[in-house]
Amino acid sequence: MSRPAEAGGVRRPIERFTRAERYVHRATATLMLTLIMTGAVLYLPSLSVAVGHRPTVALIHLYCGFALPIPMAAGLFSRAYRADVRRLNRHTDTDREWLRERAWRREKARELALPVGKFNAGQKLNAAFQCGAILVMAGTGTLMWFPHLVGVSARTGATFVHDWLALAIGFVVIGHVWFALNDRQARIGMRTGWVTRGWAEREHPAWAAEVAARDRSADQTPRPDAVREAEDRAARGEAGARDRVEGGAVHQARAWDK
Repeated sequence: MSRPAEAGGVRRPIERFTRAERYVHRATATLMLTLIMTGAVLYLPSLSVAVGHRPTVALIHLYCGFALPIPMAAGLFSRAYRADVRRLNRHTDTDREWLRERAWRREKARELALPVGKFNAGQKLNAAFQCGAILVMAGTGTLMWFPHLVGVSARTGATFVHDWLALAIGFVVIGHVWFALNDRQARIGMRTGWVTRGWAEREHPAWAAEVAARDRSADQTPRPDAVREAEDRAARGEAGARDRVEGGAVHQARAWDK
């Protein structure tokens, strides 16, 4: 839950990722990097000769591949993670304009000043690609590891898809890391969970406005005991200037409840 802004205009950091979301990202990244490294050893003869222990490397590759979907599946127990999954699956007109205008370039993004939400279109495409690629790689890898399940032609097709998709994943991961290296606040947000309001307002203005509106709503919510006291006063007919004010608070609270 984000921290409300302090009275007096002090702009505190806001929470971008919860602990559960960061653990899911770290576990997935660790498994993905292990798969890329072991896959390179298995695929490139020069690396395979240099490293040796090919059966052990193959087993590590296999178990990491089967374990890769587990962190994301476990993340579904987190409400914040489920909310972010819904955000990543929701593509808007802003996302289409972001892609059409090539707003991944920082200067272009500042010129357009698009109302980007918590995730921009590039981050949504990266998440969709990685999720789909993980499923395809798990399926084709299973056919390669258990060759008796299908015929020769199916195994050949699975090997072809597995190899070329692995290459595509490698390029996408390099691009993901490159964008992260060029955005210090994004890295801090993923490492600690918190980012500055200035960064959020500059890079993700729609999300920053959403968080600010939620903070204002939390600050203005009347205390339950004050509402009950005002209701009791109104019921006893103890009308007065103070009761009229508190009665207004009760009316407002009921409106929020609706």
